[in-house]
Amino acid sequence: MTWLEMLAVLAAGIAAGGINTIVGSGTLITFPVLLAFGLPPVTANVSNTIGLVPGSISGVIGYRRELEGQRARLLQLGTASLLGGITGAVLLLTLPAEAFKAIVPVLIIAALILVMVQPRLARWVKQRRDNNTSPAPEHGGPILLAAVYATGIYGGYFGAAQGVLLIGLLGVFVHEDIQRLNGVKNVLALIVNAVSALIFIAIADVDWRAVALIAVGSIIGGQLGATVGRRLSPTVLRAVIVVVGTIAVIRLLTT
Repeated sequence: MTWLEMLAVLAAGIAAGGINTIVGSGTLITFPVLLAFGLPPVTANVSNTIGLVPGSISGVIGYRRELEGQRARLLQLGTASLLGGITGAVLLLTLPAEAFKAIVPVLIIAALILVMVQPRLARWVKQRRDNNTSPAPEHGGPILLAAVYATGIYGGYFGAAQGVLLIGLLGVFVHEDIQRLNGVKNVLALIVNAVSALIFIAIADVDWRAVALIAVGSIIGGQLGATVGRRLSPTVLRAVIVVVGTIAVIRLLTT
């Protein structure tokens, strides 16, 4: 990489760390940048996952106040995320690289759709919460556990918009303040990314220079997202994600 390219990866890491803490979908920033600088798709995905783990830790620390009193919930849902992340990482490394290249454009398009409909999803969740007077399981029940496991598989395999999926599921199945649920979302995404990263480090081909740049950037971005991110326009963030993600799909389909 040239110095300019290294700065671009670092900046992408900062943006991804902040976006992941606030909403999710930071991978749609970093993954296309790594592809643009010539990394093979699987290597780019593996290196991106490892590099974003420090940023996920930074975001969790930033949301530590919202996590108070949620230990039992985190243990239950975290176990599902752990198992799902392992499953997804194993699938990534066992399926042929051609399969990943074929599947990822579909996953990115699905993630972009989720990012675009996230405001409507949030309004629906709020309306459902306001209208639902029947008691719900304290931690979401078995349906949420299964859904979190499935999201973990997706996160371990690719992961873009994993946070959007998680916050939508948590909002539907758990009656809790949205900021506290966002803290839970950050922990679950961290678990998936961390267990996937450990598997990738042991087995996969990693570009450690890209990992280091994304890691440094995502740590900074995680703190920015936790402290000032709520003041940023969600519309602007979503627009950036959609533009970069669309470029990634075009690049994957034309190379």
